[in-house]
Amino acid sequence: MVRIGQGMILLGIAAMLLPLPNAVTIVGLVLVGLGCAPIYPCIIHTTPERFGAQRSQAMIGAQMAFAYVGICLMPPLFGWIANLSSTSLLSVYLLVILAVMTIMHEMSLRRTRAAL
Repeated sequence: MVRIGQGMILLGIAAMLLPLPNAVTIVGLVLVGLGCAPIYPCIIHTTPERFGAQRSQAMIGAQMAFAYVGICLMPPLFGWIANLSSTSLLSVYLLVILAVMTIMHEMSLRRTRAAL
């Protein structure tokens, strides 16, 4: 589900980057939002099997803390970037965040598979 969500986000970003009518850009933004929807619940749901029942409470707490920090910091960070340049960088900003998220998720999967 996480990879499907990431794929939808990538498709939405691609729609936003292409020089197409505004309606396609809006559809791209909607796809980005729909792609984000399953990621957090899926990561929380798989925590006990990835990290063990004994550590799952602490891991879910850390996941929630990082999610809240991201929600509080990432929009103002983009606002600052947009003030310095332009809001047209939103697609690039989202692409960088998607790349970091994908890399970190794949690293997490590899490490937890090796530990199991």
